[in-house]
Amino acid sequence: MALDALTVLDAAQSHALASGYFAAVNGHEPKSPPASGLTCAVWVEQIGPARGGSGLNSTSARLALFVRLYAPINELAPDSIDPALMDALDWLMAAYSGDFTLAGLVRHVDLLGTYGEPLSARAGYLQESGAEYRCMTILLPLIVNDLWNQEA
Repeated sequence: MALDALTVLDAAQSHALASGYFAAVNGHEPKSPPASGLTCAVWVEQIGPARGGSGLNSTSARLALFVRLYAPINELAPDSIDPALMDALDWLMAAYSGDFTLAGLVRHVDLLGTYGEPLSARAGYLQESGAEYRCMTILLPLIVNDLWNQEA
């Protein structure tokens, strides 16, 4: 079996876009300023074996995505930036904490960190081409069943 990275990333992007919170959702880490309003970007952060979660002849994988939410700090009233980001973050985290499998593409979200760092989010700021953004970056660890065959 091979990882269909494009399909997994597309599904994660489509899911975020369907939330209704974002003006745009990118499938890469932006290198230029995001669009105005709340935006989101999804990209691969790390991939490796899901230690202890593999079958007898195959290796399951832990595919960690970054899902970053952006709000331009000069477009919104300062007191409304964090609440707007937190509303979108709360919606995503609730979905990821539920029965989230991207329509069967992954086994589940490693919610509590059985195979590594758990589902989490971190706040910060980002400078991009002279513009400043308030960000929330979600670590979304996905477990993919039987991704690589083990040969003896």
